[in-house]
Amino acid sequence: MKKIFLLLWLPILVFAQSKNPDNIIHNLEHEFNKVKDYSVDVNIKVDVNFLKVPEMNAKIYFKQPDKIHIESEGFAMLPRDGLYTSPLSFLKNEYTAIYVRDEDVNGNNASVIKIIPLNDKGDLILTTLWIDLKRNVILKVESTTKTNGTFTLNLNYGDSKYPLPSSMIFAFNADKMNLPQFPPDENNKKKNSKMISGKVFISYSNYVVNKGIPDSVFEKKENNNYGRKIIHH
Repeated sequence: MKKIFLLLWLPILVFAQSKNPDNIIHNLEHEFNKVKDYSVDVNIKVDVNFLKVPEMNAKIYFKQPDKIHIESEGFAMLPRDGLYTSPLSFLKNEYTAIYVRDEDVNGNNASVIKIIPLNDKGDLILTTLWIDLKRNVILKVESTTKTNGTFTLNLNYGDSKYPLPSSMIFAFNADKMNLPQFPPDENNKKKNSKMISGKVFISYSNYVVNKGIPDSVFEKKENNNYGRKIIHH
């Protein structure tokens, strides 16, 4: 009876373990490569344990493969990955991909893929991606780095035909983080804490996709005619 039971379950186990992580990553890349360029308005709300950060608005320009330009009326405090300009930013160096399991993410079935870099000279230590195979988009990211600690991204998508998020929550917990020198809250004694933690809530609106962005937009500038601070990462 036990042998019959094992034989019945064997095809199910084989099927469950048969997902090819490289194929999953390939489909993710193929879907995002439909986006040649885009611009988008973002609203950024920051909740950090010892900093008072005003709500910010910015405009992001992206062009394949990795050109990024950010215009902001305030100060940009996020690492580049924290703005999630491209899912391919987690795949730009040589790596090994491992399929772990399938998991539910807010009612969506996602395949969990571990990304292990092959070169230890980079900043990335380990990244885990939760990928929706129906839409070929990343629903969640958990990444551990050498310089920016550990952070997670939780992404939501609207009705756009392109794989671009409508909102995101960026959460981090680190003993050191690449943050600007905001004026500290004098009443908050946690400012000397070694551990920095917080969440950043980002909403994306007014996408303009595949309309062509000239390379001059990505050239380094100090200021534009509108007095905005130009941030380059």
